[in-house]
Amino acid sequence: MSKDRRFIFVMILPTVLFISLVIFLPAIRSIIMAFQDYNMYFLTKKFIGFKNFSDAFNDPVFIQATKNTLIWTLLSLALQFVLGFSLALLLRRPFRGRGVYTALVFYPWAVSGFVIGLQWRWMFHGSAGVINDLLLKLGLIQERIAFLSDPSYALYAAIVANVWYGVPFFAIMLLAALQSVPQELYEAAKIDGANAFKQFMNVTIPYVRPVIINTTLIRFIWIVNFPDIIFSMTNGGPAGSSHILSTLLISKVYNEYNYGVASAIGVIIMLILATYAYVYLKINRSEGGF
Repeated sequence: MSKDRRFIFVMILPTVLFISLVIFLPAIRSIIMAFQDYNMYFLTKKFIGFKNFSDAFNDPVFIQATKNTLIWTLLSLALQFVLGFSLALLLRRPFRGRGVYTALVFYPWAVSGFVIGLQWRWMFHGSAGVINDLLLKLGLIQERIAFLSDPSYALYAAIVANVWYGVPFFAIMLLAALQSVPQELYEAAKIDGANAFKQFMNVTIPYVRPVIINTTLIRFIWIVNFPDIIFSMTNGGPAGSSHILSTLLISKVYNEYNYGVASAIGVIIMLILATYAYVYLKINRSEGGF
């Protein structure tokens, strides 16, 4: 091994060890527990094969949580991206007070997700919430709605809070990407007769495409693994109707002490995210991406 390679190895070794301790070892431990009947009181472990997975798939709450995870993730991701990109396009242009508006836009991202959930829980409150007050004044509803205690509304109320929380991430990342687009490209497009829409599609989108791909991939993973808002707003209720897989996993651990099924759910989440990342990047590369 050359001196340079030895130096590089020494430099990255602490990082590799740290990642192994905080990520790989717990992941391996979780996979092992997914195939065990683990009793936390007597610290007994018994290999039971795929029984934990079978119990999970036969649980109606797990089926509902899986459906909710799909709705929660796709709807949150789509709205966060569209609104975040729109804000980035607005903030890219110079105008008076832009710095103030930019700071206000970024505010939700600086606050804990659990705190965001508490704020929106108050706003969606059935009797004292400002959402009900606003809808009543606009004439959109005739009586107050108990958003967080109604299975038809609880998940979507949490999605609204999650969208508000996640929009700044896309706005920050895409604003930085937009500001790096060379103005010469727009000037050349104007000379060729391209209108604003064509400039956006043929200049802006191709240039910021790598950032869009990275931010979408990262945010997808974060949303799937983000139980804070749902826990602080509905705690997965009413009757488990707003559970997603990550909140159900935590509930299995701390409410039911069922470590085996919880580990099985964790493995399922890991497989979903790994499959998504692989397919997403594969499609991107086939289209000429990075």
